[in-house]
Amino acid sequence: MFEQFATGFFMAFRVDTFAMMAAGLFFGMLVGSLPGFTTLMAMAILLPVSFFLDPIVGIPFLLGIYKGGIFGGSVPAILVSMPGTGAAVATTADGYALTKKGKSRKALDIALFSSIFGDFTSDILTILMIFPIALLVMQFGPPELAAILFLSLIVIAVTAGSSPVKSLMMMTAGLWLSFVGTDPVGGVERFTFGSFDLRGGVPLLPMLIGLFALPEIAAVLGRKVDMAQTARIVGERLRLAELKRCFRTICRSTVIGTAIGIVPGLGQVVAAMLGYTAAKNASDHPETFGKGEIEGVAAAEAANNAVNGPTLVPLLTLGIPGDNVTAILLGAFVAQGLRPGPQLFEEQGATVFAILTAMVFANLLFIVIGYLSIPFFARIVTIKNSMLIPAVILFAFAGSYVFRSDPVDLLMLIGFGAFGIIARMARFEVMPMVMGFILGGPLEYAFGQTMAMSGGDLIGFAFTQRPSMLAIIILTPLIGFYLWRRMANLSRPKKARQPEKVGRAEEGTLK
Repeated sequence: MFEQFATGFFMAFRVDTFAMMAAGLFFGMLVGSLPGFTTLMAMAILLPVSFFLDPIVGIPFLLGIYKGGIFGGSVPAILVSMPGTGAAVATTADGYALTKKGKSRKALDIALFSSIFGDFTSDILTILMIFPIALLVMQFGPPELAAILFLSLIVIAVTAGSSPVKSLMMMTAGLWLSFVGTDPVGGVERFTFGSFDLRGGVPLLPMLIGLFALPEIAAVLGRKVDMAQTARIVGERLRLAELKRCFRTICRSTVIGTAIGIVPGLGQVVAAMLGYTAAKNASDHPETFGKGEIEGVAAAEAANNAVNGPTLVPLLTLGIPGDNVTAILLGAFVAQGLRPGPQLFEEQGATVFAILTAMVFANLLFIVIGYLSIPFFARIVTIKNSMLIPAVILFAFAGSYVFRSDPVDLLMLIGFGAFGIIARMARFEVMPMVMGFILGGPLEYAFGQTMAMSGGDLIGFAFTQRPSMLAIIILTPLIGFYLWRRMANLSRPKKARQPEKVGRAEEGTLK
């Protein structure tokens, strides 16, 4: 394992890797700075670019988009009180208040430095956490792999949305789609309905772009956002003394974001809210939060960016994505022949560690690009959506077609896009469907191998020869129930606090 890490460390130092990471960071910040355009959309639209590059170049490009997009959402949140991404919701409280005080430059600087510190520190912790987990999962065989994949599907179904029943329905649809084509064990065609185009299965890329990007585009078209106001950066830059004052808050939020990132289903929004709340509770002057407190911006931005790295821990070791963005990353890994799970580090350990090393050094590019380009991103906040939507749609269709040059993929794109729009209107999460599709093939293959090894006596085989598989199977319903209860508890306080927030808002209006 350490030899693979050493090899991967030196593999990461390529000019094209750093160039594409820089491009990814820039595009991520660009999209994040546009209100209504999400990091998820940028990842889905630019995903095809990574397929034409080496894994050590293409996946760091996507990671750059991920990092840049989360920070980019803070720009409109601070300047015009419109978070570019959900992760920047907590940033609006103090960020926009600082802008109204003429301190927008200071707010953007602390957001940048907090984001980079949280991201960099959590990336280091990610590599340290992956070592022991990877050493453990490398001991697994097909029986344990099948049990872990089944556990992954249960965890995703429970944490992907507010309704486990809806998530299970979508996951079942994804599993069925993964069966379309040729049986990996017996070589028999299934569910092709006589279509030659379906013999190779449902293509992954049109599904990802259709389910993730097109509904986002439709949502932007449905929003009537007035951005007539001019976003300007004013005020002095952040002083070193102010950064030192926020350092304790940044460290606290980094720990919170790292812990949140490891757990699938929580994500940046939860981390930002918890980091902001923790900073306010620990402050000697909590009354200043929400009125232009610089520590409030630091707390939210350090926490939401600290999630980025740790989400790769369950993704790479167990094949469990933490959110929609990491689901797209999973699709990129699979398309590059790097299937996350127990066998990944054994077969492609050096490549994985090269990607993780590049992710760490991307933060050096992050601070340079971010610091120099903040004025540019502040100007594009007010670009009209009517100028951007046609280009985004063009990239979506071009990206789906260019990978295989098959017109059927365009029909698939439209079909999955329509399905994604309807699913969003009906409040169905599409991530369980994608995960069922991606994990369905490996699960079927591993289960077939397990049945062959057991001679048909799966229960006796688990009890006598595979206690680790039995333990995972027993823990699966317990973990699923625990996560379901925790997600339910997290959703209740939000509903309980809404009347209080409305009351306060009305009181402020009366005043």
